[in-house]
Amino acid sequence: MDLGLTGKIALVTGGAGGLGRAIALSLAAEGADLVVADLADPDRTAGEVRALGRRCLAVRADIADQDQVRSLFQRIGAEFKGLDILVNNAGISQLTYQPTVDMPVEEWDRLIRVNLRGPFLCCRRAGRMMIQGGGGSIVSISSTAGLTGVPRAPAYCASKAGLNLLTKSLALEWAADNIRVNAVAPHYLETEMSRALRDSEKVYQGLIRQIPLGRFGKTSEAVAAVLFLVSEAAAFITGEVLAVDGGYLAR
Repeated sequence: MDLGLTGKIALVTGGAGGLGRAIALSLAAEGADLVVADLADPDRTAGEVRALGRRCLAVRADIADQDQVRSLFQRIGAEFKGLDILVNNAGISQLTYQPTVDMPVEEWDRLIRVNLRGPFLCCRRAGRMMIQGGGGSIVSISSTAGLTGVPRAPAYCASKAGLNLLTKSLALEWAADNIRVNAVAPHYLETEMSRALRDSEKVYQGLIRQIPLGRFGKTSEAVAAVLFLVSEAAAFITGEVLAVDGGYLAR
């Protein structure tokens, strides 16, 4: 099925590796040109995008830094003259899961800065471009932790819950401008970040007992949700937080 992405310009934050890289390559495979932004080196992903025959701008940027986000979008405007798709993928998890009473304020600030301030800054800039260009689609990578509580993870849960409500607020505000704003909320995925959990059979079995489908999700399954939401197939969908969780939240 043609997703209607040929010739679209898409920005993927946190695109140097993992889920972000997979999203960028899948968008390119569907015919989109890419901007890949990451604090780490985004050049590898950019090279892979170009190997698929698509244009790609690689930018090192801290998406929580207002000046760096401004510079990023200035480069997008100079290179591509506009933006059709934003995928807010960049994010971090907690360093430790200690009791909340012992959690440093600096850890709270770090999570909120990257997971909520960063997407806000990118949405604000992308929204301006998309309004001028006649519309667009924004998808943020949230988490089931933004929809249900997780003990000893108050900052991560709060940052993702905030991202979900940012999504709904912008969806309402920008609907008249033909900008759709949605989020994807995965549960545990088979990524490098979850390797330690999967390497411990006891921990892994304990976690998958909570998932009706009995396994962690695949990266490709989260990517498919993103592609759907940015595509013409989802043209009447906005303000949604789509859980990709194997039934975890249905319990």
